[in-house]
Amino acid sequence: MQGSSRESLVSVRGRLTGLPDRASLGGVAEGLFSVVQLLDREGNLRRTLGDASLPAPARASLVEGLLGSQVDAGALDLVKDAVSQRWSSARDLVDAIEVLAVTAVFLVAEANGTLDQVEDELFRFARTIAREPALRAVLTDRGVEDERKQALVNGLLDGKVQDATKRIVDALVVTPRGRTLETGLEEFADLAADVRSRSLATVTTAIPLDDAQKSRLAASLSAQLGREISLQVEVDPKVVGGVVVHVGDEIIDGSTRHRLAEARRNLA
Repeated sequence: MQGSSRESLVSVRGRLTGLPDRASLGGVAEGLFSVVQLLDREGNLRRTLGDASLPAPARASLVEGLLGSQVDAGALDLVKDAVSQRWSSARDLVDAIEVLAVTAVFLVAEANGTLDQVEDELFRFARTIAREPALRAVLTDRGVEDERKQALVNGLLDGKVQDATKRIVDALVVTPRGRTLETGLEEFADLAADVRSRSLATVTTAIPLDDAQKSRLAASLSAQLGREISLQVEVDPKVVGGVVVHVGDEIIDGSTRHRLAEARRNLA
């Protein structure tokens, strides 16, 4: 998001994170997810609510009339606030409501002490999807009914991950909104880190790192980048040695493979 959309997102998200009882935000999250599904499906409504030429009170009144008795009261207030803001596009409005829904899930997880685990589970499931093209094909096939996809997700994850993790995966499977499943999972893992005012660093190494090595690497990256870092580590023998770090759009490639390629370019 850029410009007015970014400012609007900061405003509405600040209202959500400022709510006092985070452990009770489950109903808010469900209401917001239902609105995302509605606006993703109903293009005319989406464009009307995102139309900055319409007075903000009129857009909020339309939301009240459509959803007043159908969603959680807290979710309704947040959606009315969101549609009253200025957005660069209708897509940005729906993106923002989705961010609110996912953030609400993460705030509940933070309140019950499971957010670290949820972040790790999302990252691991993204890697599972990347390794299993048949599973990805079923979960992203538009011809497969949502109920069947949800049943598959439940079979894979029920009792094995936190409820918040399963809820996030379920939302992405049902409403991918033009993203790959892996991209959506990685975006939301970033949001989980952001809830704790951290940046998520994806670290690829040739061999597994022990806890002490992870702590040293996180401290080094935090000092280098000037912000707290949450690590997710995956092993790839092709790295050969060293590490490759992705933090958002930043790449720090300290792998032996990268240094050898650089040496070859210099010799050439």
